[in-house]
Amino acid sequence: MLETMRRHGITLAIFAACTTGLTAIVYSLTKDRIDEQAALQHKVLLDQVVPPALYDNNLQNECYLVTNSALGNEQPHRLYLARKKGVPVAAALESTAPDGYSGAIQLLVGADFSGRVLGVRVTEHHETPGLGDKIETRISNWIYAFSGKKIMSKDDRNWAVKKDGGEFDQFTGATITPRAVVNAVKRTTLYLETVPTQLSSLPTCEEK
Repeated sequence: MLETMRRHGITLAIFAACTTGLTAIVYSLTKDRIDEQAALQHKVLLDQVVPPALYDNNLQNECYLVTNSALGNEQPHRLYLARKKGVPVAAALESTAPDGYSGAIQLLVGADFSGRVLGVRVTEHHETPGLGDKIETRISNWIYAFSGKKIMSKDDRNWAVKKDGGEFDQFTGATITPRAVVNAVKRTTLYLETVPTQLSSLPTCEEK
């Protein structure tokens, strides 16, 4: 009996070692391809919020870390700077809407430095399917309404959902989600106006 259990134990150990080794080999062979695909998908996302025609640098390679409560929490957020002939012209900035109906909503906001939004995408959320998930591009085109809009000041009344007197649609049966996104985009865009004067003091993503 003990001999049988010992043999089975050795067999299982060998099988586990072989499986682990095979997994490591497959990972090493596919890691570069996986990383390449992830980088391509990230570039597509950046291009959706900052049109490539606006800049001539490598947006992904000029990454800074920003920490400011205007971005929804005190965690570092990545900022991707767009330059034209060396001059900063816009940026894509990660931001958080902390007050979504079902928790925090993660955003990527593209804007120039004069208060004009270039594009917005939701990168993560837990909102209710069929209601709050209309912030996703695969569900509706609501998020596209931000593109081209300009914030005139922090007191700009247009930057609110219609229920609050603003110009952005709310969803039928769901106002909390769009309100949270509108407010987060507004705060982020206003913050981006201050970025050019901070660039020399911002840590790069590689420094962390």
